[in-house]
Amino acid sequence: MIKTFINAALAAGADIMEIYATDFNVEDKEDGSPVTLADQRAEAIIVKILGQECPQVPVVGEESVAAGRIPQIGSRFAIVDPIDGTKEFIKRNGEFTVNIGLVEDGEVVAGVVFAPALGDLYWGKLEDGAFKARVENGHLTDERPIRCRAAGEGSLTVVASRSHRTERTEAFLEKLPDVSVISAGSSLKFCRVAEGEADLYPRFGRTMEWDTAAGQAVLRAAGGQTLVEGGSPLRYNKQGTTPEERFENPFFLAVGDEQIISRFRLKSGW
Repeated sequence: MIKTFINAALAAGADIMEIYATDFNVEDKEDGSPVTLADQRAEAIIVKILGQECPQVPVVGEESVAAGRIPQIGSRFAIVDPIDGTKEFIKRNGEFTVNIGLVEDGEVVAGVVFAPALGDLYWGKLEDGAFKARVENGHLTDERPIRCRAAGEGSLTVVASRSHRTERTEAFLEKLPDVSVISAGSSLKFCRVAEGEADLYPRFGRTMEWDTAAGQAVLRAAGGQTLVEGGSPLRYNKQGTTPEERFENPFFLAVGDEQIISRFRLKSGW
């Protein structure tokens, strides 16, 4: 199934880049978030490919849910964000991604993250590990395994949102001793931790399951964790108390090494 996810992400990414090169229009959804033709076309491509190759797996897509189309899902389903980081897409800074994740019994077990403008592809599956490759003319090159780095005794590197930094995030960062902060858009923040370029990604702002599933899968396959307050893993197929809250995530920390959490609990109040 990972191969199918990769092929779907590559096909969607190619279409996205065609639109990226044009003077595209931007509209607002009911929740105020931006959407473009690229979001809609990319999701349609992914849903079509997954429907053909994995017809037994329901697909939850961000744009479909926004339009009120939610399939019946059981313990196993795919979850898609055709463009995570639409604001980065609109700014044309390249830091947007195509995300496809697989959920089983409330846990993400596999996922693909593709940054088409950067040419970087990440994927992970629990029993197989996590990987990164370059994409050139639609083909994978320089494929290599990736792994989270161990927590050291020195400074920590935190990756934070480029477009969605909150006051709580800033307060959290101020409490950390000897920390350097790098910014990134979309699910690339999970990938930076997964490939050992950062130790921690704190998220104290609203996210939905399609925003996090693929990145969390890559991080998990690379040896990391995504934890909510209290220490439990971030889980999926949340029902919420209102339709707007269905699939909504609580705040979380994505970490490469569990020892970091122990340190933060002592020094940051998490």
